[in-house]
Amino acid sequence: ILHQERRKSEEEVQEKIEHRDGKVEEVLTDGRRILTFHNGTKKEISVDKRTTTISFSNGDIKKIMPDQTVIYYYADAQTTHTAYPDGLEVLQFPNNQIEKHYPDGTQEIVFPDHTVKCLYSDGLKETFFPDGTVVKVEKNGDKIVIFRNGQREIHTAQFKRREYPDGTVKTVYCNGRRETKYSTGRVQIKDEEGNLILDKK
Repeated sequence: ILHQERRKSEEEVQEKIEHRDGKVEEVLTDGRRILTFHNGTKKEISVDKRTTTISFSNGDIKKIMPDQTVIYYYADAQTTHTAYPDGLEVLQFPNNQIEKHYPDGTQEIVFPDHTVKCLYSDGLKETFFPDGTVVKVEKNGDKIVIFRNGQREIHTAQFKRREYPDGTVKTVYCNGRRETKYSTGRVQIKDEEGNLILDKK
């Protein structure tokens, strides 16, 4: 089998040119060109000269597509970096994590568990969890958590607030004071020790 493969590969080479700098150029019968450099790097040029594949001695592979998309595979890290002509860059990691870097500065990270994190150029961070929970963190640190059941939680430096679908709102202030506003209009306020200081129905 090896003998047949060797004969086939020899038949493929139509012309072999050895350059003075040590570079070897092979023209294959199908029209592809393969340049082998003295350091072991190989450069393959497609028949239409629109696709170039460079194989480095360390195992890295760089492919330049007809639309000028550049795909680079880092062998050691087992990571693929794709740069598109419109400025989008995509990184694919061996654990199936995918990062997209957009020209406007936005980043989108898709984790192996399908959690998606978006980092916007204005400082806003949004995380979408597989269970439907969404977490938004503003540039100033304020955080909003939106749960699948319709509840919302708001965290700021001054308070933590939970809003329920029925209109009830529970707030805990940084000084420990607790306030509950029910959908019925009833308001309860407790001090930091939990003592009831107001119950307005």
